[in-house]
Amino acid sequence: MQNWKRTFAIIWSGQLISILSSSIVAYAIIFWMSIETRSAEVLTLSAIAGMLPQAVLGLFVGVYVDRWDRKRTMILADSFIALCTLGLAVLFWLGTAELWHVYLLLACRSVGSAFHVPAMQASVPLLAPQSQLTRIAGVNQVISSLSDIAGPALGALLLAITSIGNILLLDVLGALVACTTLAFVRIPNPERPARHPDLWREFREGFAAMHNQPGLGCFFGLAIAVWFFIMPVGVLFPLMTLNHFGGGTGEMSFVEIIWGIGALAGGAIMGARNYRINRIVLINLMYLTVGASFLLSGLLPPTAFCLFAAFTAAAGVSSSVFNASFVSVLQTRIEAGLLGRVLSLYRSFGLLPSIIGLLSTGFLAQRVGLTTTFVIAGSFICLLGVIAFCIPSVLRLDSRK
Repeated sequence: MQNWKRTFAIIWSGQLISILSSSIVAYAIIFWMSIETRSAEVLTLSAIAGMLPQAVLGLFVGVYVDRWDRKRTMILADSFIALCTLGLAVLFWLGTAELWHVYLLLACRSVGSAFHVPAMQASVPLLAPQSQLTRIAGVNQVISSLSDIAGPALGALLLAITSIGNILLLDVLGALVACTTLAFVRIPNPERPARHPDLWREFREGFAAMHNQPGLGCFFGLAIAVWFFIMPVGVLFPLMTLNHFGGGTGEMSFVEIIWGIGALAGGAIMGARNYRINRIVLINLMYLTVGASFLLSGLLPPTAFCLFAAFTAAAGVSSSVFNASFVSVLQTRIEAGLLGRVLSLYRSFGLLPSIIGLLSTGFLAQRVGLTTTFVIAGSFICLLGVIAFCIPSVLRLDSRK
């Protein structure tokens, strides 16, 4: 691990370009669908298409992530996403692309991410000292946040001056850069027991690792419950801007940028130094902050767009601090040989109930209203944050510094 800073510098340079290009494409697709359809159901279906493959594959993908060469897995996943994106771009150029083609692309991107994300996160403890894991998670959040800031602005700008088919090519370019930089670094694989591979046994080992310490099962359960209420609201931000606050593409882009600026600030704070603070307490506070931001946003009148942006920024900071803290706790508590399975299972268990929540999004938005949906979700997230402070075994998970 002596050259871990150099290794991460190379990886981060490629990931920044790749994540930025993916962010531009993703927001361009969201804005395009919002403007073309102005439908909560369409946005909900697109979110489900982007989540369902990860949720299903996550149940067993981690077994293969821990078994396969992790660098090769990431390169192949990025290449698959690029190929699928190129295929949709061709359909747009030919004028034959339909809405279901977009859903299919989102599903294919989700398949690639199901392999890439746990492979990348599970590699971190093998590349850097344990004392630096929270800082590394913070830097990763900075990279993601920079993309969240630039992605909406560039996505909206490019959508105004060129076709969605041309914009999709950026994702292909980003994947090419990411694969090239990964080729120049060595990513070690964890030691594996000398025994015949057994999918079911290895799945059970990963699942058991999620519960083998007091409080760890509740820790996962609370996070999954919070995601259940976050996801339905997350897909409604463009419609909230359009329909409740009377905005357009510029305002939609601005809200996403504000979220990104908040997330950038949170990532920068977490990546600046090591803090002697209980990360579980931080996570619980972030639950309360996100919940309050949603709840208060739902109570705003149509003229209070600036306050909506401020609450969005607060939620962005919270999400970044939560992600950095949560991942670093897992990387500290779970051994490297099981981490791919645990991270993959967590994503799957978090996404499956979130999809159930998303299925009610269209109904809630149409029947009870966008603002009421924000209030309901925010109230439940705040309640979960309070409950999290009442479970001593969870709070003790980060008692060792």
